[in-house]
Amino acid sequence: MPPARRFWWALAAGFAAEASAVALLAVSAWLIVRASEQPPVLYLSAAVVGVRFFAISRATFRYLERLTGHDAALRQLASTRADLVRRLVPLAPDGLARTRRGSVLGALVDDVDELQNLPLRVVQPLVASALVAVGAVVLVAVVWWPAALTLLVCLLVAAAVATLWGWLSGARAERDIAPLRARLADAVLDHIGSLDVLIAYGAEGQSRERIARADADLRRAVVRRSGAQAGTTALVSLLAGAASVAAVLVSAPAAASGALTGPGLAVVVLVPMAVFEVFAAVPLAASAWRQVHASAERIAEALPAGRPPELAPEALAPTGEAPALGSGIRLEGATVRWPGGGTPALDGVDLSIRPGERVLVMGSSGAGKSTLAHALVRFLDVDGRYDIGGRSVHDVAADDVRLTVGLCEQHPMLFDEDIRQNLLFARDTATDSELEAVLERVGLGDWARERGGVGARVGERGALVSGGQAQRLALARALLRGFPVLVLDEPTAGVDPEASDRLLADLLGAVRDDQAVVLISHVAVPGGLVDRVVRIEGGRIAG
Repeated sequence: MPPARRFWWALAAGFAAEASAVALLAVSAWLIVRASEQPPVLYLSAAVVGVRFFAISRATFRYLERLTGHDAALRQLASTRADLVRRLVPLAPDGLARTRRGSVLGALVDDVDELQNLPLRVVQPLVASALVAVGAVVLVAVVWWPAALTLLVCLLVAAAVATLWGWLSGARAERDIAPLRARLADAVLDHIGSLDVLIAYGAEGQSRERIARADADLRRAVVRRSGAQAGTTALVSLLAGAASVAAVLVSAPAAASGALTGPGLAVVVLVPMAVFEVFAAVPLAASAWRQVHASAERIAEALPAGRPPELAPEALAPTGEAPALGSGIRLEGATVRWPGGGTPALDGVDLSIRPGERVLVMGSSGAGKSTLAHALVRFLDVDGRYDIGGRSVHDVAADDVRLTVGLCEQHPMLFDEDIRQNLLFARDTATDSELEAVLERVGLGDWARERGGVGARVGERGALVSGGQAQRLALARALLRGFPVLVLDEPTAGVDPEASDRLLADLLGAVRDDQAVVLISHVAVPGGLVDRVVRIEGGRIAG
């Protein structure tokens, strides 16, 4: 909910708009019937002014309600989405490894958007409808109390029947919409992200069918929800007519006997119609509440309830100072687990890395190589000893460790920007000359010039560059940052075998002599490129 100091303006304007609508019909009914009695115009002037006033005030307050309500709701929406992102950032990447991209995307976009309906379509209509209904009953009671009693009974019956109908006919569809929307997002993201593989293996048609089924299921749920809402509106309309008929039945004898005037009869008969027009928002608010509740549950499911203990703790605040490499990095008895994994991915590992040393870490898929990389940069916590320059990393903030140890991942992230912006993420003060120099170091100087310089775009997630070029750009970014220790995780993955040796030679040749490099690979590298080879098998150092 938005803060009360912002939202109460919307509540007040909403009540004033709905009250003006009821008052407009009441005054108009009184004026028409009273004018038919042909009294002196003086007796009608106040009612004429009232009709004009309530007509203008209704539109004015409606505009103010939308303006202030949406302003408060959208401000809160931005704050909520930013808060959720702030909760996600410390968990990335390994704390979100088991979370589907479509689920997180749906939670941050569609489900968070749905939360704005809590103030706009639940609280605001309920408050305005309740206050206007009470006011209308009091107004009718002043004119003729039996009619007020029938109006009150009809309102209570309408609230119960319409809400029950909406729950029975549409609750399941309303609960299903959020997960079905996420399922469709998952299918579309999987299709687009893996389109080349799907085409290569002839599975694109099956992926399209999956998208079509998810879309059809979502469309059916939306249609069921719309049908339930239409039925609710029909019930409210029928009960509005019943309220007017009941008002006629209890008021006609009084009008015939002269106890109730003609204008008074018009008021008690027609006011229920206006009240029920406002009251129709109540069952719709109940429907909106169910959707908001379902979206809130999905957000809670998409976001981890707490920080997994396998991740490096965030208890220490970053200082912005990189721990000195000193004599190098040392691991002793290091045990590392993935969130939710249970079994250690690394168990009792001993490893030392000296400044300027090139170490090749080899092993089969699943042996624990990438786990080691993520432990070195403190994405994952280490049970055991892990020192940098003789200082335990457990006494250093994880962000500060990553100022000393940098990681070039197997699939580097390139943003849909130009080469310049993708490099400036590492050091935003770098000049174009420095960018061009680092591109030369990684073997991309000629390539960049052929594309028009550092202003050339790389496409969404690097779609316009090859796998080898993406690795070189990632290394250029790391070189700009100047990490004393650089971890290269499978840099030749996705690169042609003929070009992989040349890529490794260029990558390692671009690194300064005083920089330590941990090269992770499942295949051997040409001789002379590394100083030492370490083999991991089953989460342990072999040999």
